[in-house]
Amino acid sequence: MAIIPTVALIAVVDSNPVFRAEVVQSLLSLYRVNEFADSDLAITALRIAPPSVLLVDELTAPKGGFDFVEKLRHFPELAATPIVITTKREAIEIDAELRHCGAAGCLTKPFRRSSLIKTVTGLVNKSVEASWDKLPENDRVVLKGTVEAFNNISDYIAAGEEVPFDSVKDACAPLVDAVAKNDFKGFMNGVKEHDNYSYAHSLRVATLLSLFGHTLGLKKEDQLILASGGLLHDTGKISIPHKVLNKPGRLSEEEFKVMKSHVTETIKFLNSSPEIPKPVIIIAAQHHEKLDGTGYPNGLKGGELNDLARMASIVDVFSALTDRRVYKPAMEAETALGIMTDQMKNHLDQHFVGLFKTMLMDAAID
Repeated sequence: MAIIPTVALIAVVDSNPVFRAEVVQSLLSLYRVNEFADSDLAITALRIAPPSVLLVDELTAPKGGFDFVEKLRHFPELAATPIVITTKREAIEIDAELRHCGAAGCLTKPFRRSSLIKTVTGLVNKSVEASWDKLPENDRVVLKGTVEAFNNISDYIAAGEEVPFDSVKDACAPLVDAVAKNDFKGFMNGVKEHDNYSYAHSLRVATLLSLFGHTLGLKKEDQLILASGGLLHDTGKISIPHKVLNKPGRLSEEEFKVMKSHVTETIKFLNSSPEIPKPVIIIAAQHHEKLDGTGYPNGLKGGELNDLARMASIVDVFSALTDRRVYKPAMEAETALGIMTDQMKNHLDQHFVGLFKTMLMDAAID
């Protein structure tokens, strides 16, 4: 049975019912949320169910947010909880109070939903990544190396710089070694709680593509290309608005058009880096194409599709179906494979699907 990780719990303590409702509504599309109007009433509940991140308003009843935060620090189960103060004052005005109570930061009202999500997501991920320090060395090296390489990509894009492909390949090398030893389940489990879905999905695709290559007897260098292609295949999603990328439901026609643009954005970005091998670009460019020509962005079909793309599309679909999202549980592998062989028989190369299914069974992946 597939493991369904718990969606991160966020708590909001604010005596203003209107503002509290707005914050809760903004968070519910991504997290579980507990809300409280009174700090004294919140303490017991917070101790029973410590949140991943706590948002506390400066004016929370009865004695204010800073007094409340200082009380929380006396309870071991809450002492390390990242806390964000919401306030009408600028951060510089309350800097001393923030440092004194040990808050992770503040959000000045009124703030955008994007600022709220960015702040909360960053703190959730910081906690998850800190937990990787307790993992075995190889799992720790894979996760820390790939998340650093993945995060650096957005910096390169923002700066208009080329991706140093060697850094991506070097980050993927321990992953490929782990696959060769059939010792990759630790880091695949470790990434399940990560709050950056694009990274978690890309790491899974990189791992399964490497495993696919290993199963087919490809040499290590080719497996590195596959893994690197997996890590880079969705980089264009950086350009997709958060509300579209993480929408909990069916996309409208216009939203789907925006979503599909991530492929052309990925191609444009990867083509700007001469170091990136052509097979990596093919994986990115064709992983949403389908054998019957109904895929995108170019409607390629049949013999127009590269074998790498056929493999990548299978891995991408399987990962998308079996990934846990806040709005859906992780689908079991057997169910996903059934969809891929029945409902998607005209979309995916069934010869490769058969090999992929055997590979999963041999590796005992659920």
